[in-house]
Amino acid sequence: MAKTLFEKSVAGSNSFTLAAKDELFTYDLPNPRQSDLALPQLNEVEVVRHYTNLAKMAYGVDEGFYPLGSCTMKYNPKLSEETASLAGFRAVHPLQPINSTQGCIAVIKELKTALKALTGMADFSLAPAAGAHGELTGLLIVRKYHQKRKEDQRNIVLIPDSAHGTNPASANMCGYQVVTIPSNEQGLVDLTKLKEAVNDQVACLMLTNPNTLGLFESNIKEIANIVHGCGGLLYYDGANLNAIMGICRPFDMGFDIVHLNLHKTFGTPHGGGGPGSGPLGVKEELQDYLPNSGSPLSIGQIIAFHGNFLVLVKALTYIKLLGKEGLITASKSAVLNANYLRFKLQEHFHIPYNQQGCMHEFVISVADHLKEKGISALDIAKALIDKGIHPPTIYFPLIVKEALMIEPTESESRFTLDCFVEQMLEILADPDFANHPTTTTVSRIDEVKAAREPRLSYSD
Repeated sequence: MAKTLFEKSVAGSNSFTLAAKDELFTYDLPNPRQSDLALPQLNEVEVVRHYTNLAKMAYGVDEGFYPLGSCTMKYNPKLSEETASLAGFRAVHPLQPINSTQGCIAVIKELKTALKALTGMADFSLAPAAGAHGELTGLLIVRKYHQKRKEDQRNIVLIPDSAHGTNPASANMCGYQVVTIPSNEQGLVDLTKLKEAVNDQVACLMLTNPNTLGLFESNIKEIANIVHGCGGLLYYDGANLNAIMGICRPFDMGFDIVHLNLHKTFGTPHGGGGPGSGPLGVKEELQDYLPNSGSPLSIGQIIAFHGNFLVLVKALTYIKLLGKEGLITASKSAVLNANYLRFKLQEHFHIPYNQQGCMHEFVISVADHLKEKGISALDIAKALIDKGIHPPTIYFPLIVKEALMIEPTESESRFTLDCFVEQMLEILADPDFANHPTTTTVSRIDEVKAAREPRLSYSD
């Protein structure tokens, strides 16, 4: 097992000392520490080697297949990184004189125009720093919209049982009560249950389309009419936009509010804690509620300045690089790749809700394999690590037992997809399936204990 910096520490290794204090810059802290920080002591080369070796343990889409369902972990063009590294973008400061930031302002305006064209929304705020932050921003607008209409009794947010976990979390943070709408036998919103749930307490329905099963909500127009009929708003979780960008627009489906994930769909590396970007778009009636709109109805500031600006630069680069037809081709290719994999795997794995094919992703269940051979979704995920593949999302959505959610994205070749199928079948035939991974620094751990009793600080 790799050692921590504390375990590598040798007293006296760090010979660096600060220069003599300059009286001009001294400052007495109000509550100074009574003892020195117990920091590890290492020389420069040891520190460099430590973090270099840690970096080698990480896994990214540049290294291999990354079919992490619902997260769109696709290849990000290096041109986007180069654009964001230009000095005029990288070294800019939001408090510079406005005449020196005209290029940055132009990027923001042009990206807004592109996102409005892709979604049909009337206006966008690019401030939200992540998808969940976009959700929070959107729900704050929902709340203020109903308050303006003197409908404070609207305290319910409807969320399908296949929704992303951030949806109910965001609703709860805004003080809403969450009511779950079950899926029907086709894996879509149960319209009968939805009709039973709507009343004058409903603030909005949060919906992903395609949903997290990778299925397009074909009754979306009727869903919109049901929600609007009770006075609620329809919120679009844009996590799965990669299946439809340039092909159909959320506004045309009946959505009132849209958040997008620039770090999923538009060419920014996703993972490792960020940075992300979750722009929020609204229809014309809600424009004045956007952050920093200048209207008395605005929900106000949600982040300092303009959000994660370099992510915006990468997104605009990606959109301009592909163009309208390129974005459409990317979406179609993502759907084609998912259906190719689904077709190849359905003979060997049970695929629930498989009546209509899929969009950009699909969910398989290994419940039968668990019952017959003892192979769980976790076993397959761990075995894939030894094969140099990042595991798909497992045990989600919760409505599928022993679930693996697979999203190949448009980036992958047929060769890669065929190799993945072969490796999945090899795992099913592997008598040692319960002992993977064997190629990693840490193998199987007690994951329940790690979650319930985490060690968040080092101790001897």
